[in-house]
Amino acid sequence: MKTIFKFLLNLFPRTFLIRISFLFRPFLKFFYQGNDYKDPIDGSTFRMLLPYGYQNQRRNVLSPSTLSLERHRLLWLFLKNETDFFKKNLKVLHFAPEQAFYKRFRKLKNLNYTTTDLNSPLADIKADICNLPFKDQTYDVVLCNHVLEHIPDDTKALREIYRILKPNGWAILQIPQDYKREQTFEDDSITDPDDRTRIFGQYDHVRVYGMDYFDKLKQVGFVVKPITYTNNFSAQERDYYRLADKEIIPLVIKPIH
Repeated sequence: MKTIFKFLLNLFPRTFLIRISFLFRPFLKFFYQGNDYKDPIDGSTFRMLLPYGYQNQRRNVLSPSTLSLERHRLLWLFLKNETDFFKKNLKVLHFAPEQAFYKRFRKLKNLNYTTTDLNSPLADIKADICNLPFKDQTYDVVLCNHVLEHIPDDTKALREIYRILKPNGWAILQIPQDYKREQTFEDDSITDPDDRTRIFGQYDHVRVYGMDYFDKLKQVGFVVKPITYTNNFSAQERDYYRLADKEIIPLVIKPIH
């Protein structure tokens, strides 16, 4: 099974896999049902989860029902337990919407919810994150998860997110981050897809973020609140929900001047 999933991930474009995934989810949910692990997004429980990864596959991480990964389940728990996302009337912009969230956020009556991306079939508005077609101070909340590592000029993208956020608006800007690396690494001279996968973790990533990512967010103007939310859960709970042992949620707020 592990080899099959790795083959599919590398053979087909992600947009195609998104379009066809709904055909397989009912079968996967039934086949993997059990009581050892729980997806908090929909409450389903499983005997095991699926493997996932373009290079080094991680075992037991992809939910058969929502197709969520560790970061999605942690973010859901954070939004549910620590914010008013599910209760307050909010205008929300979601970049490259994840399948685990898309339909659920769309159904929330308290949200004025818009999705955007250049390529995703789930995007309401096709737009370049570095040149957004939205007015200043439009959104209360922005979700932009695992997008910036694909963007050559990530500073310009961050400035656009800052621009469209309302004062006191907040955003979650997750990225794949090497917590042992102080400085972000990028090298445009590396062009071979296999080399890029080996060095950056995925063929279409342009950098590996280090701990200086939070300084970059501050330089754009955000108030930065890195939250190691996994610390709120016991080791047993982290295993039950299949969360990463360490995952920092980069929460940022646009200050009121």
